[in-house]
Amino acid sequence: MASTASPSHEAEEKLLVARSPGPDDSQEERAYDSDEKVVISISDDEDGEDAAPPPPFSWRKLWMFTGPGFLMCIAFLDPGNLEGDLQAGAIAGYSLLWLLLWATVMGLLIQLLSANLGVATGRHLAELCRDEYPPWARVVLWLMAELALIGADIQEVIGSAIAIKILSGGAIPLWAGVVITALDCFIFLFLENYGVRKLEAFFGVLIATMAISFAIMFGETKPNGKELLIGVLVPKLSSKTIRQAVGVVGCIIMPHNVFLHSALVQSRRIDTRKKTRVREAMKYYSIESTLALIISFIINVCVTTVFAKGFYGSEEADTIGLENAGQFLQEKYGGRLFPILYIWGIGLLASGQSSTITGTYAGQFIMGGFLNLRLKKWVRALITRSFAIVPTMIVALFFDTGGPTMDVLNESLNVLQSVQIPFALIPLITLVSKEQVMGHFKIGSITKVVSWIVVVFLIIINGYLLLAFFTTEVRGALLSSSLCVALAVYVLFVIYLILRDTTLYKRVVSAVSKSS
Repeated sequence: MASTASPSHEAEEKLLVARSPGPDDSQEERAYDSDEKVVISISDDEDGEDAAPPPPFSWRKLWMFTGPGFLMCIAFLDPGNLEGDLQAGAIAGYSLLWLLLWATVMGLLIQLLSANLGVATGRHLAELCRDEYPPWARVVLWLMAELALIGADIQEVIGSAIAIKILSGGAIPLWAGVVITALDCFIFLFLENYGVRKLEAFFGVLIATMAISFAIMFGETKPNGKELLIGVLVPKLSSKTIRQAVGVVGCIIMPHNVFLHSALVQSRRIDTRKKTRVREAMKYYSIESTLALIISFIINVCVTTVFAKGFYGSEEADTIGLENAGQFLQEKYGGRLFPILYIWGIGLLASGQSSTITGTYAGQFIMGGFLNLRLKKWVRALITRSFAIVPTMIVALFFDTGGPTMDVLNESLNVLQSVQIPFALIPLITLVSKEQVMGHFKIGSITKVVSWIVVVFLIIINGYLLLAFFTTEVRGALLSSSLCVALAVYVLFVIYLILRDTTLYKRVVSAVSKSS
């Protein structure tokens, strides 16, 4: 009997052909060269058929896949998140821990979609956007990703510089700390030469340093366990803590991190032409990412509860920020074995250093993917680092006053990143929903609906942050008018990204083409 191929099967076959190595592959930018990838035998039977049952769970394989998720989770622990944690704890007490939990769950969903996109296609989000969108839209998406990365990098570099200032007893000023932190890209380049696993091990040490530091702080301050549990399980929100609630949610999703995770999973050699191997890789990456974000959640809870116990309801609650948090802790608790000021400084330094290096990593993927640049990695690292260091140095020189201006700066950078959220999440959801891109692994209807609900919620949350910032910080008719025009263009582009693949958009384009 003659068999007729289904449309979905034909689409999958075309996708497999597109994934197969071709003669022009060397001309395209790739996240990792083939000799850099970690080799993993996904199946015990190298020539096994896709119809064969997947091999049983293996701890060894999970260990081989462990790494990308922990690099990804660092964005959940960067200095911007730590500042959001401490302010939420100081102002709202334990009441926003439930929101931190669900924000982490939403972040996990987004990051799993990003990882699955990278595994199923063998390419990362920036590369796929280059092919998916017309040149003008591609350039806009690239610029928005770079702006988000610069905003995050400034916060991370400033956080590291503050930590260096704390640990040096104030001997090293903020601007000098920025210079020292700027040199971390050389650490990154040095470690990268020794292989992916060495780099991942280095980040593992930094995460462990954060965990130990903030666990010691938790033990020193002894937050109330009952209130902590109630805060995690019982939703509470008052009008006085809305701003902190928005900050907790807004800090979790970092636009550059969505691009980063889809590239990090390319570090393992996987035959994307075999469904069994792709499916098993997705399973192990899902387990690893979940474990990584559980650890990040526990660290964030430690920071939030320490400041909830020490400063909730106090006069200092509204004035605590990254720069003075350690001093407030020192005055409140001192230190039995080791001054709590320096414990805070060590944790903050690990946070800042790890996040700045991953920011450099993300910048390489974003620039190379969107622009298809075949530059040496050290050149791209220096270019990426220079994008943030110059404005950060200016900021460090101008804002090294210890006054409220630093908080205004941090809020401005949060707004800068929040407005970029749609330009990472909408392309991600669009791509993982397309059979032409994902083949057999496109997301189902339920996952698609839940993902869009999460994306719309995050856009609304960050829109509130944007509106609140404009109403309090923007003055003058000319500036207000200019921002209104920019906002209108922004909204139109977001609508374009959402509707681009819909029947309505195609009808409108067709009607415009006929009329012209």
